[in-house]
Amino acid sequence: MTAFGRSPATNVRWQSFDLDKRRRAAAMGQTPAVIWFTGLSGAGKSTIANLVEKRLFERCRRTYLLDGDNLRHGLNRDLGFFDADRVENIRRVAEAARLFVDAGLIVLASFISPFRSDRRMARELFDDGEFIDVFVDTPLTIAEQRDPKGLYKRARAGLIKDFTGIDSPYEAPQNPEIRLSAGTGEPEALAHQVIAYLDRSGYLERRS
Repeated sequence: MTAFGRSPATNVRWQSFDLDKRRRAAAMGQTPAVIWFTGLSGAGKSTIANLVEKRLFERCRRTYLLDGDNLRHGLNRDLGFFDADRVENIRRVAEAARLFVDAGLIVLASFISPFRSDRRMARELFDDGEFIDVFVDTPLTIAEQRDPKGLYKRARAGLIKDFTGIDSPYEAPQNPEIRLSAGTGEPEALAHQVIAYLDRSGYLERRS
């Protein structure tokens, strides 16, 4: 009993079912994917993701939005902000997003996800074309001026350690599918850029 409890991975196998991602997506008439919004705290990720989801909903697409702060109230409430915790945070998020994509949904994921290796790990969980990297590119100076939660001020005062952009690095995407100039662009216009990409790339075509 004890040995089994300590090594569950050696005693499980993948269970196959009759319904799969292709059939679920066909029933919804859409192409499932995860739209991964990454950027500094205060970059505007959640605001833009929310607007994109609203536009998709208006077009009768089936979606779900995963937000970093919200998941830390539940699924990831046991994690801190040290590097190892951030890695595990993104691993859990990516696995959750994969389940939603397998269900046929278009998933919007809004997370700082500061490390390229973590975003690469997340991408590798999905089939080709299912992971859309959206870099919400807001300069640190502007994000810090916004500081909607007062986190930068606290980090500068030494009250928050390992804060991304201050004393913990943010590794910007090198080749994102979408780059949004969020330091100067209006959220509505930036959301439109994401929708335009999805339209142009065929994600929103009705599938049968």
